Amino acid sequence: MRVTNADDSIVEREIRIAARPEIVFQYFADPERMARWMGPATLDARPGGELRIAVAGIHPASGQFVEVDPPRRIVFTWGWDGPDYGVPPGGSRVEVDLIRDGDETVLKLRHLGLGPDQAGDHAHGWQHYLDRLAIAAAGGDPGPDPMAAQMQAPATADA
Repeated sequence: MRVTNADDSIVEREIRIAARPEIVFQYFADPERMARWMGPATLDARPGGELRIAVAGIHPASGQFVEVDPPRRIVFTWGWDGPDYGVPPGGSRVEVDLIRDGDETVLKLRHLGLGPDQAGDHAHGWQHYLDRLAIAAAGGDPGPDPMAAQMQAPATADA
């Protein structure tokens, strides 16, 4: 995990997943699969479509899909619902590229538009959740999310 220079406030993460891109892509586009690694979600995976996730089941985030190119790339805006979280809904951008390598996928994630105060927390969060994604997409069970105990905000009813 690397946070580039603080002026850019870009979080970059690369991870290898023991599943093909066609499978990994669905974990960003299908609400049931998203729930396995990040939290309950409402997803309309098309440009302009809604993205709402209750991260760890309790921390509501939202944005819109910007680019959907199965199974190679998915881009969405991202932010937290609530005034105290520093990144408003849709206030940043997440780019995910999925590169096939045999029967595996190299996932490259870039989270842009974060303020210097938010980049570190988001780097930690993406590390945690992409590790959970790697387990789920490979057919495993990532188990209960330990991040839930660290988060305080209640989820919204519709996420």
